[in-house]
Amino acid sequence: MSSRISRGRKQAKKGVQLTIMVVGASGTGRTTFVNTLIDQPLLPHRSASLLSDPSNPGSALDPSLVRQAAGDAHNEVPIQIKTHYVELEEDGVRISLTVVDTPGFGDGIDNEASFGEISSYLERQYDGILAEESRIKRNPRFRDNRVHALLYFIAPTGHALREIDIELMRRLSPLVNVIPVIGKSDTMTPTELRMFKKRIMEDIEHYGIPVYNFPYDVEEDDEETIADNSELRSLLPFAIVGSEEEILMGGNPVRGRRYPWGIVEVDNTSHCDFQRLRGALFMSHLTDLKEITHDFLYENWRTEKLSRSVGNGDPDSSILPEDMANQSVRLKEEQLRREEEKLREIEYKVQREIQMRKQELMAKEDSLKVLEARLAAQGNGRDGY
Repeated sequence: MSSRISRGRKQAKKGVQLTIMVVGASGTGRTTFVNTLIDQPLLPHRSASLLSDPSNPGSALDPSLVRQAAGDAHNEVPIQIKTHYVELEEDGVRISLTVVDTPGFGDGIDNEASFGEISSYLERQYDGILAEESRIKRNPRFRDNRVHALLYFIAPTGHALREIDIELMRRLSPLVNVIPVIGKSDTMTPTELRMFKKRIMEDIEHYGIPVYNFPYDVEEDDEETIADNSELRSLLPFAIVGSEEEILMGGNPVRGRRYPWGIVEVDNTSHCDFQRLRGALFMSHLTDLKEITHDFLYENWRTEKLSRSVGNGDPDSSILPEDMANQSVRLKEEQLRREEEKLREIEYKVQREIQMRKQELMAKEDSLKVLEARLAAQGNGRDGY
Protein backbone atom coordinates (compact mmCIF):
# COMPACT_ATOMS: atom_id res chain seq x y z
CA MET A 1 0.00 0.00 0.00
CA SER A 2 1.29 3.46 -0.85
CA SER A 3 2.66 5.77 1.83
CA ARG A 4 0.01 8.43 1.11
CA ILE A 5 -2.87 5.98 1.36
CA SER A 6 -1.38 4.40 4.51
CA ARG A 7 -1.03 7.82 6.15
CA GLY A 8 -4.60 8.67 5.23
CA ARG A 9 -5.94 5.45 6.69
CA LYS A 10 -4.01 5.82 9.96
CA GLN A 11 -5.26 9.35 10.49
CA ALA A 12 -8.78 8.59 9.33
CA LYS A 13 -9.21 5.71 11.80
CA LYS A 14 -9.26 8.25 14.62
CA GLY A 15 -12.32 9.87 13.04
CA VAL A 16 -12.20 12.72 10.57
CA GLN A 17 -14.35 15.60 9.45
CA LEU A 18 -14.94 16.05 5.72
CA THR A 19 -16.93 18.73 3.91
CA ILE A 20 -17.99 18.44 0.29
CA MET A 21 -20.02 20.89 -1.79
CA VAL A 22 -22.18 19.82 -4.73
CA VAL A 23 -22.89 22.38 -7.44
CA GLY A 24 -24.84 21.88 -10.62
CA ALA A 25 -27.94 22.98 -12.46
CA SER A 26 -31.26 21.33 -11.70
CA GLY A 27 -31.64 18.02 -13.46
CA THR A 28 -27.96 17.06 -13.48
CA GLY A 29 -28.42 14.37 -10.82
CA ARG A 30 -26.86 16.24 -7.90
CA THR A 31 -29.40 15.18 -5.27
CA THR A 32 -29.57 11.54 -6.35
CA PHE A 33 -25.78 11.32 -6.36
CA VAL A 34 -25.48 12.54 -2.75
CA ASN A 35 -28.19 10.18 -1.52
CA THR A 36 -26.51 7.31 -3.38
CA LEU A 37 -23.10 8.32 -2.03
CA ILE A 38 -24.18 7.94 1.60
CA ASP A 39 -26.88 5.34 0.92
CA GLN A 40 -29.63 7.31 2.66
CA PRO A 41 -32.05 10.12 1.70
CA LEU A 42 -30.09 13.10 3.00
CA LEU A 43 -31.09 15.68 0.37
CA PRO A 44 -34.76 16.25 -0.55
CA HIS A 45 -35.64 16.03 -4.20
CA ARG A 46 -36.76 19.26 -5.78
CA SER A 47 -40.06 17.78 -6.87
CA ALA A 48 -40.83 16.94 -3.26
CA SER A 49 -39.66 20.24 -1.77
CA LEU A 50 -41.17 22.60 -4.33
CA LEU A 51 -44.20 20.88 -5.81
CA SER A 52 -46.03 19.93 -2.62
CA ASP A 53 -47.96 22.04 -0.17
CA PRO A 54 -46.02 21.74 3.14
CA SER A 55 -49.18 22.49 5.16
CA ASN A 56 -51.01 19.56 3.63
CA PRO A 57 -48.93 16.69 2.25
CA GLY A 58 -51.95 15.15 0.60
CA SER A 59 -53.06 18.28 -1.21
CA ALA A 60 -52.88 18.96 -4.93
CA LEU A 61 -49.87 20.72 -6.41
CA ASP A 62 -49.68 24.45 -5.77
CA PRO A 63 -49.77 26.19 -9.20
CA SER A 64 -47.47 28.97 -8.01
CA LEU A 65 -44.86 26.43 -6.93
CA VAL A 66 -45.19 24.61 -10.24
CA ARG A 67 -44.36 27.87 -12.05
CA GLN A 68 -41.50 28.44 -9.63
CA ALA A 69 -40.09 24.97 -10.28
CA ALA A 70 -40.36 25.50 -14.03
CA GLY A 71 -38.38 28.72 -13.75
CA ASP A 72 -40.42 31.90 -14.05
CA ALA A 73 -38.41 34.28 -16.25
CA HIS A 74 -39.91 37.29 -14.49
CA ASN A 75 -39.24 36.05 -10.96
CA GLU A 76 -36.02 34.04 -10.87
CA VAL A 77 -35.42 31.89 -7.81
CA PRO A 78 -32.13 32.86 -6.11
CA ILE A 79 -29.53 30.26 -5.23
CA GLN A 80 -29.67 28.76 -1.76
CA ILE A 81 -26.80 27.26 0.22
CA LYS A 82 -27.87 24.51 2.58
CA THR A 83 -25.71 22.38 4.86
CA HIS A 84 -26.52 18.82 5.84
CA TYR A 85 -24.67 16.67 8.39
CA VAL A 86 -24.34 12.91 8.57
CA GLU A 87 -22.08 10.40 10.35
CA LEU A 88 -20.63 7.58 8.27
CA GLU A 89 -18.33 4.63 8.84
CA GLU A 90 -16.18 3.44 5.97
CA ASP A 91 -13.91 0.43 6.50
CA GLY A 92 -13.82 1.14 10.22
CA VAL A 93 -13.20 4.84 9.63
CA ARG A 94 -15.60 7.28 11.28
CA ILE A 95 -16.36 10.21 8.99
CA SER A 96 -18.29 13.27 10.11
CA LEU A 97 -19.55 14.38 6.71
CA THR A 98 -20.95 17.80 5.88
CA VAL A 99 -22.68 18.14 2.52
CA VAL A 100 -23.19 21.69 1.24
CA ASP A 101 -25.94 21.77 -1.37
CA THR A 102 -26.62 24.66 -3.76
CA PRO A 103 -30.20 24.40 -5.06
CA GLY A 104 -31.08 27.08 -7.57
CA PHE A 105 -27.67 27.27 -9.23
CA GLY A 106 -27.86 27.64 -12.99
CA ASP A 107 -31.64 28.09 -12.99
CA GLY A 108 -31.59 31.81 -13.78
CA ILE A 109 -30.68 33.78 -16.87
CA ASP A 110 -27.95 35.75 -15.09
CA ASN A 111 -25.87 33.56 -12.78
CA GLU A 112 -23.46 36.25 -11.58
CA ALA A 113 -25.19 36.33 -8.20
CA SER A 114 -24.82 32.54 -7.88
CA PHE A 115 -21.06 32.77 -8.46
CA GLY A 116 -20.83 35.46 -5.80
CA GLU A 117 -22.89 33.53 -3.26
CA ILE A 118 -20.77 30.39 -3.55
CA SER A 119 -17.48 32.33 -3.47
CA SER A 120 -18.64 34.30 -0.44
CA TYR A 121 -19.59 31.09 1.37
CA LEU A 122 -16.18 29.53 0.73
CA GLU A 123 -14.37 32.68 1.86
CA ARG A 124 -16.48 32.97 5.01
CA GLN A 125 -15.22 29.57 6.10
CA TYR A 126 -11.64 30.79 5.59
CA ASP A 127 -12.48 33.98 7.50
CA GLY A 128 -13.62 31.82 10.41
CA ILE A 129 -10.32 29.94 10.48
CA LEU A 130 -8.28 33.15 10.24
CA ALA A 131 -10.24 34.70 13.12
CA GLU A 132 -9.81 31.58 15.25
CA GLU A 133 -6.06 31.50 14.59
CA SER A 134 -5.83 35.12 15.76
CA ARG A 135 -7.50 34.45 19.11
CA ILE A 136 -5.38 34.42 22.24
CA LYS A 137 -7.55 31.69 23.68
CA ARG A 138 -8.78 29.16 21.13
CA ASN A 139 -12.30 27.77 21.23
CA PRO A 140 -11.98 23.99 21.87
CA ARG A 141 -15.40 23.46 20.26
CA PHE A 142 -14.62 25.41 17.11
CA ARG A 143 -15.74 23.54 13.99
CA ASP A 144 -13.69 23.78 10.82
CA ASN A 145 -16.27 24.19 8.05
CA ARG A 146 -13.87 24.69 5.15
CA VAL A 147 -14.98 22.86 2.01
CA HIS A 148 -12.45 20.19 1.04
CA ALA A 149 -13.94 19.18 -2.31
CA LEU A 150 -16.43 20.76 -4.68
CA LEU A 151 -18.11 18.36 -7.08
CA TYR A 152 -19.25 20.29 -10.12
CA PHE A 153 -21.95 18.53 -12.14
CA ILE A 154 -21.68 19.04 -15.89
CA ALA A 155 -24.83 18.43 -17.91
CA PRO A 156 -24.46 15.43 -20.30
CA THR A 157 -24.84 17.50 -23.48
CA GLY A 158 -22.13 15.72 -25.43
CA HIS A 159 -20.72 19.08 -26.54
CA ALA A 160 -17.99 21.29 -25.12
CA LEU A 161 -18.14 23.05 -21.76
CA ARG A 162 -20.68 25.84 -21.49
CA GLU A 163 -19.73 29.35 -20.47
CA ILE A 164 -21.29 28.87 -17.04
CA ASP A 165 -19.18 25.73 -16.50
CA ILE A 166 -15.94 27.47 -17.42
CA GLU A 167 -16.68 30.57 -15.34
CA LEU A 168 -17.73 28.61 -12.24
CA MET A 169 -14.69 26.32 -12.19
CA ARG A 170 -12.31 29.15 -13.04
CA ARG A 171 -13.59 31.35 -10.19
CA LEU A 172 -13.75 28.67 -7.53
CA SER A 173 -10.60 26.64 -8.23
CA PRO A 174 -8.38 29.07 -6.25
CA LEU A 175 -10.63 28.52 -3.21
CA VAL A 176 -11.48 24.82 -3.26
CA ASN A 177 -10.53 21.48 -4.80
CA VAL A 178 -12.86 21.36 -7.82
CA ILE A 179 -13.64 17.88 -9.14
CA PRO A 180 -15.66 17.88 -12.39
CA VAL A 181 -18.22 15.13 -12.85
CA ILE A 182 -20.73 14.29 -15.57
CA GLY A 183 -24.15 13.78 -14.03
CA LYS A 184 -26.54 11.21 -15.47
CA SER A 185 -23.81 9.82 -17.69
CA ASP A 186 -26.00 6.81 -18.53
CA THR A 187 -27.91 9.03 -20.98
CA MET A 188 -24.91 8.79 -23.32
CA THR A 189 -23.44 5.85 -25.23
CA PRO A 190 -19.93 4.71 -24.24
CA THR A 191 -18.48 6.27 -27.39
CA GLU A 192 -20.29 9.57 -26.80
CA LEU A 193 -19.11 9.57 -23.18
CA ARG A 194 -15.47 9.04 -24.12
CA MET A 195 -15.58 11.87 -26.64
CA PHE A 196 -17.38 14.17 -24.19
CA LYS A 197 -14.77 13.51 -21.50
CA LYS A 198 -12.01 14.27 -23.98
CA ARG A 199 -13.61 17.60 -25.00
CA ILE A 200 -14.12 18.64 -21.39
CA MET A 201 -10.49 18.00 -20.42
CA GLU A 202 -9.31 19.81 -23.54
CA ASP A 203 -11.41 22.83 -22.53
CA ILE A 204 -10.11 22.69 -18.95
CA GLU A 205 -6.54 22.68 -20.24
CA HIS A 206 -7.24 25.39 -22.81
CA TYR A 207 -8.75 27.78 -20.27
CA GLY A 208 -6.13 26.93 -17.64
CA ILE A 209 -8.61 25.78 -14.99
CA PRO A 210 -6.69 24.23 -12.04
CA VAL A 211 -9.08 21.42 -11.11
CA TYR A 212 -8.05 18.75 -8.62
CA ASN A 213 -6.24 16.26 -10.85
CA PHE A 214 -4.99 13.76 -8.24
CA PRO A 215 -1.44 15.11 -8.06
CA TYR A 216 1.62 12.93 -7.51
CA ASP A 217 5.39 13.32 -7.46
CA VAL A 218 7.33 10.82 -9.60
CA GLU A 219 10.43 11.37 -7.44
CA GLU A 220 8.83 11.05 -3.99
CA ASP A 221 5.73 8.86 -4.39
CA ASP A 222 5.92 5.10 -4.80
CA GLU A 223 4.83 3.21 -7.89
CA GLU A 224 1.45 2.22 -6.44
CA THR A 225 0.55 5.82 -5.61
CA ILE A 226 1.60 7.00 -9.06
CA ALA A 227 -0.37 4.23 -10.77
CA ASP A 228 -3.49 4.85 -8.64
CA ASN A 229 -3.45 8.61 -9.16
CA SER A 230 -2.71 8.25 -12.87
CA GLU A 231 -5.75 6.01 -13.26
CA LEU A 232 -8.01 8.42 -11.34
CA ARG A 233 -6.67 11.32 -13.40
CA SER A 234 -7.48 9.44 -16.60
CA LEU A 235 -11.12 9.12 -15.46
CA LEU A 236 -11.66 12.90 -15.21
CA PRO A 237 -14.34 14.10 -15.42
CA PHE A 238 -15.96 11.24 -13.50
CA ALA A 239 -18.98 9.69 -15.23
CA ILE A 240 -21.65 9.41 -12.54
CA VAL A 241 -24.82 7.35 -12.31
CA GLY A 242 -26.93 7.50 -9.16
CA SER A 243 -29.89 5.45 -7.99
CA GLU A 244 -31.77 5.30 -4.70
CA GLU A 245 -33.57 2.13 -5.71
CA GLU A 246 -32.45 -1.48 -5.87
CA ILE A 247 -33.05 -3.84 -8.76
CA LEU A 248 -32.99 -7.63 -8.58
CA MET A 249 -30.36 -9.23 -10.80
CA GLY A 250 -30.10 -12.99 -10.59
CA GLY A 251 -31.92 -12.86 -7.28
CA ASN A 252 -29.47 -10.32 -5.82
CA PRO A 253 -30.38 -6.67 -5.17
CA VAL A 254 -28.15 -4.10 -6.89
CA ARG A 255 -28.33 -0.32 -7.06
CA GLY A 256 -29.02 0.65 -10.62
CA ARG A 257 -31.34 1.89 -13.32
CA ARG A 258 -33.39 -0.30 -15.63
CA TYR A 259 -33.74 0.51 -19.33
CA PRO A 260 -35.35 -1.36 -22.23
CA TRP A 261 -31.87 -2.33 -23.40
CA GLY A 262 -30.54 -3.42 -20.00
CA ILE A 263 -29.53 -2.36 -16.50
CA VAL A 264 -26.91 0.21 -15.48
CA GLU A 265 -25.31 -0.74 -12.16
CA VAL A 266 -24.15 2.11 -9.95
CA ASP A 267 -21.43 0.07 -8.21
CA ASN A 268 -20.10 -1.60 -11.38
CA THR A 269 -16.87 0.15 -12.39
CA SER A 270 -17.35 -0.93 -16.00
CA HIS A 271 -20.69 0.96 -16.09
CA CYS A 272 -19.69 4.24 -14.39
CA ASP A 273 -17.04 5.87 -12.19
CA PHE A 274 -19.19 6.17 -9.06
CA GLN A 275 -17.26 3.69 -6.90
CA ARG A 276 -13.85 5.09 -7.88
CA LEU A 277 -14.96 8.62 -6.95
CA ARG A 278 -16.51 7.45 -3.67
CA GLY A 279 -13.35 5.60 -2.71
CA ALA A 280 -11.20 8.64 -3.47
CA LEU A 281 -13.40 10.97 -1.40
CA PHE A 282 -13.86 8.76 1.64
CA MET A 283 -10.61 6.78 1.78
CA SER A 284 -7.60 7.07 -0.52
CA HIS A 285 -7.54 10.86 -1.05
CA LEU A 286 -9.44 12.14 1.97
CA THR A 287 -6.27 13.25 3.76
CA ASP A 288 -4.78 14.72 0.59
CA LEU A 289 -7.87 16.85 -0.05
CA LYS A 290 -7.73 18.19 3.51
CA GLU A 291 -3.99 18.89 3.36
CA ILE A 292 -4.20 20.75 0.05
CA THR A 293 -7.12 22.78 1.39
CA HIS A 294 -5.15 23.87 4.47
CA ASP A 295 -1.54 24.00 3.24
CA PHE A 296 -2.12 25.41 -0.24
CA LEU A 297 -5.55 26.90 -0.90
CA TYR A 298 -6.12 28.44 2.52
CA GLU A 299 -2.53 29.67 2.89
CA ASN A 300 -2.65 31.32 -0.55
CA TRP A 301 -5.96 32.99 0.32
CA ARG A 302 -4.64 34.07 3.72
CA THR A 303 -1.44 35.55 2.24
CA GLU A 304 -3.37 37.43 -0.43
CA LYS A 305 -5.89 38.78 2.06
CA LEU A 306 -3.22 39.99 4.49
CA SER A 307 -1.27 41.54 1.61
CA ARG A 308 -4.34 43.44 0.44
CA SER A 309 -4.92 44.72 3.97
CA VAL A 310 -1.44 46.26 4.08
CA GLY A 311 -1.80 48.71 1.21
CA ASN A 312 -3.11 47.02 -1.91
CA GLY A 313 -6.73 47.58 -0.98
CA ASP A 314 -8.71 50.65 -0.08
CA PRO A 315 -6.35 53.18 1.57
CA ASP A 316 -9.08 54.22 3.97
CA SER A 317 -9.54 50.70 5.26
CA SER A 318 -5.99 49.34 4.95
CA ILE A 319 -3.73 48.66 7.93
CA LEU A 320 -0.63 50.87 8.12
CA PRO A 321 2.75 49.08 8.25
CA GLU A 322 3.57 50.59 11.69
CA ASP A 323 0.22 49.36 13.01
CA MET A 324 0.99 45.90 11.67
CA ALA A 325 4.43 46.02 13.34
CA ASN A 326 2.94 47.14 16.66
CA GLN A 327 0.37 44.40 16.42
CA SER A 328 3.14 41.89 15.73
CA VAL A 329 5.06 43.07 18.81
CA ARG A 330 1.95 42.81 20.97
CA LEU A 331 1.26 39.32 19.69
CA LYS A 332 4.83 38.24 20.45
CA GLU A 333 4.62 39.72 23.94
CA GLU A 334 1.31 37.97 24.49
CA GLN A 335 2.81 34.73 23.24
CA LEU A 336 5.76 35.08 25.65
CA ARG A 337 3.37 35.79 28.50
CA ARG A 338 1.35 32.66 27.68
CA GLU A 339 4.51 30.58 27.51
CA GLU A 340 5.65 31.91 30.90
CA GLU A 341 2.26 31.06 32.37
CA LYS A 342 2.52 27.56 30.96
CA LEU A 343 6.01 27.15 32.45
CA ARG A 344 4.77 28.35 35.83
CA GLU A 345 1.85 25.97 35.62
CA ILE A 346 4.15 23.10 34.74
CA GLU A 347 6.49 24.02 37.61
CA TYR A 348 3.56 24.16 40.01
CA LYS A 349 2.34 20.74 38.87
CA VAL A 350 5.83 19.26 39.23
CA GLN A 351 6.16 20.68 42.75
CA ARG A 352 2.76 19.32 43.70
CA GLU A 353 3.68 15.92 42.33
CA ILE A 354 6.99 15.96 44.26
CA GLN A 355 5.16 16.92 47.45
CA MET A 356 2.64 14.13 46.92
CA ARG A 357 5.44 11.65 46.33
CA LYS A 358 7.17 12.79 49.54
CA GLN A 359 3.95 12.35 51.50
CA GLU A 360 3.44 8.89 50.01
CA LEU A 361 7.05 7.97 50.88
CA MET A 362 6.68 9.23 54.44
CA ALA A 363 3.45 7.27 54.84
CA LYS A 364 5.17 4.13 53.58
CA GLU A 365 8.08 4.73 55.98
CA ASP A 366 5.64 5.08 58.88
CA SER A 367 3.89 1.88 57.85
CA LEU A 368 7.25 0.14 57.62
CA LYS A 369 8.22 1.34 61.14
CA VAL A 370 4.92 0.08 62.54
CA LEU A 371 5.45 -3.26 60.83
CA GLU A 372 9.01 -3.52 62.17
CA ALA A 373 7.77 -2.70 65.72
CA ARG A 374 5.14 -5.43 65.49
CA LEU A 375 7.68 -7.94 64.24
CA ALA A 376 10.07 -6.96 67.05
CA ALA A 377 7.31 -7.28 69.63
CA GLN A 378 6.37 -10.70 68.31
CA GLY A 379 10.05 -11.79 68.41
CA ASN A 380 10.43 -10.62 72.02
CA GLY A 381 7.27 -12.43 72.96
CA ARG A 382 8.58 -15.72 71.62
CA ASP A 383 11.95 -15.26 73.38
CA GLY A 384 10.21 -14.60 76.72
CA TYR A 385 8.09 -17.66 76.29
